[in-house]
Amino acid sequence: MKRTIYFGICAIALIAFAGSALVGEMLGQSVLHPQVRPLTLASIQSSKLALQEIGAVPEDFLVKALDGVVLRGWKVSSAHANGDWVLLYHGQSDNRTGMIGQATLLLRHGYGVVMMDSRAHGESGGNMATYGYLERQDTRAIIDAMDVSEKPQHIYALGSSMGAAIALQSAAVESRIDGVVAESSFSDLREASNDYAGLHWSSWLGKTLFRPGTWTVISTAQKEGHFLVEEVSPEKSVSVRPFAVLLICDGADTILPCRHSQRIYRAAAGPKELWELSRAQHASAIGAEPAEYERRVLGFLDHLRQSPHSNHEIAFLSIHLSNEIGFMMNEWPH
Repeated sequence: MKRTIYFGICAIALIAFAGSALVGEMLGQSVLHPQVRPLTLASIQSSKLALQEIGAVPEDFLVKALDGVVLRGWKVSSAHANGDWVLLYHGQSDNRTGMIGQATLLLRHGYGVVMMDSRAHGESGGNMATYGYLERQDTRAIIDAMDVSEKPQHIYALGSSMGAAIALQSAAVESRIDGVVAESSFSDLREASNDYAGLHWSSWLGKTLFRPGTWTVISTAQKEGHFLVEEVSPEKSVSVRPFAVLLICDGADTILPCRHSQRIYRAAAGPKELWELSRAQHASAIGAEPAEYERRVLGFLDHLRQSPHSNHEIAFLSIHLSNEIGFMMNEWPH
């Protein structure tokens, strides 16, 4: 009887290993080639209407990336411009219109916004999404174009999910970005693959029983994308340049749980803050707590605007935002 149970467990484990390898191969393909939400006429009209209601009109913005890929989006000036701009980065499978809530919030308070479709998304070119490896260089091209057309005083970045990871990695290589608001970012691509291979039940499954799936996801992405998974790491990015970060973590997030943001927080070399909403789902802070989201994000950006700058490098200053919701850690240098 014991032997039967033993062999049964072994058989189940072998099936799980083999099955996870097949799932991993499919996930590996979908990681670089995600199904994307189309940029429809209806979504464009709805977004433009929301912008017009606050006196803002989007201007088509076309930027050629360093590798020749054409990036498309909108450049939107505020009716009460303060001279500063925020680059908005949408999540995986989304497009520029997915950031319309954040855009209207910032525009109402005087910030101009750049809303680009990430490569391989929306109307932008490119045959694969690399989660920051190529996209951080796209950011450089976008800022170069902004410097010519707008000559912004200061530039900030705000991203959600994949967009948050891209924003953090972009700020590591682009000194013209003074601060980043990042919600629901992954800490690094390897750790995120554990969650995906674990089917968002548990990263432990991705590290143990379903580990062949993790290996296959990583191997497939590296082979086709021509990059090492270790090179796609917001956690490392925040440690190499001391830019200011406001990390937003959704406590009920099962797609990219809060441990990702917590790891980024611990690694950050510059001024940093982590805000956790206990009941929010993945990348949903602006909908779950709109008033608090506005207070924290605008408080963060407005404080940076008032801080002394030298060559776009942010000084080490304390930012103290109170916490009424959930869990927050402060560790600002004095």
